[in-house]
Amino acid sequence: MAKSPQGGFELPNELRSMAENSMAQARQAFDGFMGAAQNAVQRMEERATAVHTGAKTANEKIMSFAQQNIATSFDYAERLVRAQNISEIMQIHSDFAKQQMQALAEQSKALSQAAADAAGSAKKKAE
Repeated sequence: MAKSPQGGFELPNELRSMAENSMAQARQAFDGFMGAAQNAVQRMEERATAVHTGAKTANEKIMSFAQQNIATSFDYAERLVRAQNISEIMQIHSDFAKQQMQALAEQSKALSQAAADAAGSAKKKAE
């Protein structure tokens, strides 16, 4: 290595050029990595938003179904209290059971559809 006029060492031009090229390549690789990381984070946020929206919709449906079921149960209890005889109690209970089974089927279908919609929305965001 050659000595500089100030008493230190001077890097040869080839070594300096190689170091500059290495730094430029490292910066370019880092910038590419950071861009990919930012894109990945953005996609994750979009998916999370879609999932959150789907979960919120499902929760709203669940709360609505719970309110409906409780109201129906109170109505059932009131009708039982007013029943005049055992045959009327049996009819009220039979009607309630049928109504609840139908409601359960409809509610399950609605929740399944909400889950499928949320999954589809999240999938679209991922693409």
